Amino acid sequence: MDKGKSVVTELAASLRDVRVTPRQSPKPKSFLPSPSFYSFSKKAKPRKLVSLCLGTLGQHLEDIITDISEFAAFFPPHIKLAIMSIARRRRLLNDEVLTSLAESSWEILDVSGSDVTDVGLATVANVCSNLWAIDISRCEKITTAGVSEIVSRCPSLEILRCGGCPRSEFTARRCLNLLKPKLNTLEEDSWEELDTLDIGGGAESLRWLVWPKIDDNSKETLAAECPRVTINPQPSPYDLSGSRVPVEALASVPLDHSIVEDIDPKTWAVSAAPRRPVAPPNPNAPPEIPIAERFRLAYVEREARLAPKRAKRERQQRRRAERDYMMNDIDARSVALAAQASRNLRKS
Repeated sequence: MDKGKSVVTELAASLRDVRVTPRQSPKPKSFLPSPSFYSFSKKAKPRKLVSLCLGTLGQHLEDIITDISEFAAFFPPHIKLAIMSIARRRRLLNDEVLTSLAESSWEILDVSGSDVTDVGLATVANVCSNLWAIDISRCEKITTAGVSEIVSRCPSLEILRCGGCPRSEFTARRCLNLLKPKLNTLEEDSWEELDTLDIGGGAESLRWLVWPKIDDNSKETLAAECPRVTINPQPSPYDLSGSRVPVEALASVPLDHSIVEDIDPKTWAVSAAPRRPVAPPNPNAPPEIPIAERFRLAYVEREARLAPKRAKRERQQRRRAERDYMMNDIDARSVALAAQASRNLRKS
C-alpha cells in the first residue's frame, strides 16, 4: 500500500503544477446568454493531461477512498474539488471524504444525492466560509440543522439548491424561516437610518433559490418576505429583477459541471448501477490485496515471464556481435581460422 500512496503522491505533485481553468470562480461569474450554451453539439476537443489523470484516478477511486485523508493534502484545492465531484457521481461521497478534501478557497459545493450529513456539512461550512453556491438536493441525511450551519457560516451564499426527494422537500419547507431576513432590536425611527448590522440572521445575500418542486404556499411566503430571492430562474440573460442569471443558478445545469466538464464521463459511469449490498466480513477470509500491491505483483509476474526471452535475446545479440567482429577484424579472423585448423588437426 505504501507504493500505492507514493504513486498517488507523485500524481499529486504533477497535478499541482498543472492549472485547470474551469469556470469555478464566481467573480467574474459565468452567465448563460442563451439556452444553446449548455449544448454538447460542439466539436469535441482533446482532453487536457490533468483531466486524463483525474479520469484514471476516478476510475479506481473506490480502492483508495478509505485512505483519502492520508494523501489529500498533496493535492491542490482545484484537484480536490474535482475528486469530490467524481466521488459524488460515483456515490462515494460521505462526511469523511468531504471533510478530508475540504479547502477554504472553495466557492461552490455540490453534495447533491450523497450520504453527507449535518455533521459533514457543518464542518465544511466552518472551513469554506467563502461558499456562494451550494447544492444539497436529494440529500436524505441533511436536516434543518445542517442548513442552519451553512446559512450562518457562509455570509456570501447567493445560490442554494434543495429538494428533489421527499426527505429533502420536507427539509426545505422546514428551512423557510432560516432563509427569511430577521431584524435585530432597532432604535432608529425610519428604514433609511438602519445600519447593515441591524439586520441579522437569515440568508442575507441569497439571490437565487433552485427548488424545482416548491409548493405554492412556500413560494408565496418567499415572494412576500424575500422579494430579492428569485425562485427557479430560467435560462435567460436577466431575471425578473433585472439581475443577470449565473449558470450555477439553473436547475438544468449541474452545479459542479464546470469542474468536471473536461473529464471523460466514463469515469463515473458505474454510478448509474445500483449499489450492491456489502457482505459482512469473514474473519477467516484472507485480507483483500490493495490495488497498489496488485500492480506490484502483476509487474513481478510480468518480469518473471519475460526474463527467459530477454536472456535469449541477449545471447543472440552477443553471438551476433562476436560474429560481426570476427568477420570485420583481420586479426580476430586469423585467430579464429588458426583455432579451427588446430581443432581439425587434432581430429585427424
